[in-house]
Amino acid sequence: MTLDEKYDALKEYFRGLGSVAIAFSSGVDSTFLLYAAHEALGDKVIAVTAAACWVPARELSEAKEFCSRLGVKHFIVSVDESEIDGFVDNPPERCYLCKKEIFSRLLKLAEEQEIDYVAEGSNLDDNGDYRPGLRAIAELKVKSPLREVGFTKAEIRELSRKHGLPTASKPSFACLASRFAYGETITKEKLKMVEEAEQLLMDEGFTQFRVRIHGDDLARIELLPEEMGRMLEEELRLRIYDKLKSFGFTYISLDLRGYRMGSMNEKIL
Repeated sequence: MTLDEKYDALKEYFRGLGSVAIAFSSGVDSTFLLYAAHEALGDKVIAVTAAACWVPARELSEAKEFCSRLGVKHFIVSVDESEIDGFVDNPPERCYLCKKEIFSRLLKLAEEQEIDYVAEGSNLDDNGDYRPGLRAIAELKVKSPLREVGFTKAEIRELSRKHGLPTASKPSFACLASRFAYGETITKEKLKMVEEAEQLLMDEGFTQFRVRIHGDDLARIELLPEEMGRMLEEELRLRIYDKLKSFGFTYISLDLRGYRMGSMNEKIL
């Protein structure tokens, strides 16, 4: 099956649903998913974005902008960490607890809006990592069109580029809570530190990265191996160091292995 044929199959999948609410984060996958759903169903599609302290402000802003430009009705669901039992304790099942709560709310909103289904943007590449959130999605019978049709991340980026989507080359950004080692308490203050640190790296021109937080004051920076050399340039290194100190970090380290998805899962896999 060619990519164009696979894209047609995705649109046909959506037509079979009749109407759908897309869980929309403004990331690569959910943007492509929303675009395809809108092409297939028009005004029978709505987008729903969670607003929470673990969602970077820029992602919420980009979600609003894209929905406005696409002409899709957009709903914001506000979620507080205290409303999710066990979330702040950050157990290995944190993502399951979070997804269960958020998607339960999305299903309720979809019902209120007389929308038949809720869909989310996981793809085939997500099957290889520790993803307890996928269990919540399965339990709630939320649709995963990109996995069901058989899209990989590379294919999503290629088609996004073909259709002129602004996220075609956008780096992958997971929930900020994924920057915490399991068992470390998640607080709004530490989430803000991580958000500010990652925004700084973005502003400095780094493309794919993570700032992992350990304890209250240690930042472990993951960069693509080909970008590590830039971090060692004295002026840039000291500027980033001083900024991260001002955000509340005492110790700032560079992970020599470099960026990889799910590095906080390495101790449990």
